Amino acid sequence: MRQSKRTPASGVQLLAAGTGSLARGLPPAPRGTLFALGERGGISVSPTARLTVVFGRNEPDVHVCVGEHDLRVSRKQGELRCDGNQWTIHNIGKVPIRFPGSQLLLNGQEEPLPVAYTPLFIRTEPGREHLLEVRIAGVEPKPSVPCHEQPTENPRTWKLTDRERLVLVILGQRYLRHEAHPQPLSWNQVAEQLAEVQPQGEWTAKRAEHVVSTVRAQLARQDIPGLTRLEVGEPVGNVLNHNLLLELLLSTTLVPPDLRLID
Repeated sequence: MRQSKRTPASGVQLLAAGTGSLARGLPPAPRGTLFALGERGGISVSPTARLTVVFGRNEPDVHVCVGEHDLRVSRKQGELRCDGNQWTIHNIGKVPIRFPGSQLLLNGQEEPLPVAYTPLFIRTEPGREHLLEVRIAGVEPKPSVPCHEQPTENPRTWKLTDRERLVLVILGQRYLRHEAHPQPLSWNQVAEQLAEVQPQGEWTAKRAEHVVSTVRAQLARQDIPGLTRLEVGEPVGNVLNHNLLLELLLSTTLVPPDLRLID
């Protein structure tokens, strides 16, 4: 029998609901430690704990609850296993699990997980996906110069208002879903989705474009390259918004859990 999630075994720790995105880093952990996180919390497991981590819809009987309100997510959708060296994911549910780059893990298939951050998406119908964040701890790079007494530096993220974040998440949702060859949505598509999320917001394509242009101008003033017409030249197309979204992703200002604003 697997270890109860309410009584963690040695080398196992529960992650509370509200734990920050795994994309932004990990607490100190031995190399090979698995971190798995859903909307209601998650778990970290040492590779020596010999625990098979189960995720799916049935919250009382899984370690990580994913898609609890969606009957198309299996009660036990998948398992994360370690042979003492390599973590793998096994799909035991009915619907596929999507990796970054649109690789699909079908029912019965198994795939090794990299020592890195891996967002996994369970798509149950068009426009509806559930996120499982997985990250496996690696060896932290050693600085060339000791800096024991130096103050810790925070990641350089950019401050966004709630309004700006919503518009940018809709504009860049294909990037946040790690689709292959993503492009920003058109302004009309952005306005249509904004009207669904905020029916009283009186959103238009021009209004959404103005919000994004304001953010782009703010970052350009901070010397972020590729955000002005003068730099990229004509025809501009989607280049400015593409470069903006890449900067927001690389700085972890936008992370896959932000998709909950529209899902």
